Amino acid sequence: MKILVIGSGGREHAICWALARSPKSPEIIASPGNAGIAAIGSCLAGNPNDSAAMAALAERLGIDLTIVGPEAPLVLGIADEFRARGLRVVGHGRRAAMLEGSKIFAKEFMARHGIPTARFAVCDSPESAREAVRAGGFGLPVVIKADGLAAGKGVVIAQTLEEADEAIEDMMVRRALGDAGARLLIEEALVGREASVIYFTDGERLVGLPPAQDYKRIGDGDTGPNTGGMGTFSIDGLLDDATLRRVRDEIAEPTVRHMCEEGAPLSGLIFVGVMLTETGPMVLEYNMRFGDPETQSVLKRLDSDLLEIFDGIADGSLEGVAPGWSPDAALCLVLASSGYPRAFEKGKLIEGLGDAASVKGVTVFHAGTALDPDGNSVTAGGRVLGVTARAATLAEARALAYEAADRIRFDGKVNRSDIGSY
Repeated sequence: MKILVIGSGGREHAICWALARSPKSPEIIASPGNAGIAAIGSCLAGNPNDSAAMAALAERLGIDLTIVGPEAPLVLGIADEFRARGLRVVGHGRRAAMLEGSKIFAKEFMARHGIPTARFAVCDSPESAREAVRAGGFGLPVVIKADGLAAGKGVVIAQTLEEADEAIEDMMVRRALGDAGARLLIEEALVGREASVIYFTDGERLVGLPPAQDYKRIGDGDTGPNTGGMGTFSIDGLLDDATLRRVRDEIAEPTVRHMCEEGAPLSGLIFVGVMLTETGPMVLEYNMRFGDPETQSVLKRLDSDLLEIFDGIADGSLEGVAPGWSPDAALCLVLASSGYPRAFEKGKLIEGLGDAASVKGVTVFHAGTALDPDGNSVTAGGRVLGVTARAATLAEARALAYEAADRIRFDGKVNRSDIGSY
């Protein structure tokens, strides 16, 4: 069986790693892939955002199943292109993917259907955004969100009016995020603990994955700018059964049902970022694919066949699919390039990968890496590696991940020191 995985990050490496463990022994091809995926299967050059080219590649290679990793191709309609050609694919269509592709679309969808989320205002100009901050009744801190895709960097929690004005200027006037910041959401800042709750869905059924906790800010103690994610962990009991039931009953199931009613059935992953407030879980955001780096920690706990799940999604039925999850803990520590999430240099030689991977229970997932002409792994992104450990307890997994990370060397390596400590 030939499987094509579209994407090049740590999420895609983790997916390939899990698929490679399938008893069906599939042949794995990634486009464009990265240095870590190249050790598992084949990597072919390609642009994930070119839907027609990716579908043509799948046809030419005789691919049996395609997994779409990143969000941008889904928002651009890659899954629709594949299905129109009769190709089996795991990924939402363009309309369904807009739950992630447009924060405004998602908010208005939730408002229509009574799905719990923060109060918000939609703003189409800097003037209306500044007015909403001052007269919208949100108070301080206040949340400023870019409408479009921004690789995890489109959210600012402004503590003062000056910070809010600066964020509005940066997004809407300077266009630091490109077209993603053409429209903004102004939201009340919710108070509570955040969690990531992920489901597989065939458009009707939901199959839950273990929840994870992520760390978005670049610095220890949740300081500095937001990033795509500096680490995650997943443990049993992260959310109690009652809370998980509420997320499913009040958020996930209504989302699946109402999207189908609106002519946009889901088919893939639905990742709900929630804030656990005093009144119950409320949606912070939807991601319509595996999270990154949540995937790395969650899939380390999977003890059954990921390919069976993907087959069920592609065939439109997850009935009878019951993944087996380990009670072990898993933790992913991201190693990033100095300067991330702003400007950073690429092409730095990475050493110690084999030494790190020799630590018991550790898998080093490549996120932003490439191979140089001599076959050496070099940095090629802001988030470079996800050092991921599985162990009986979170404390053990944390110790193993940090031990392995200390064995990896590249110029400008940075990471948080507090992943999994709270």
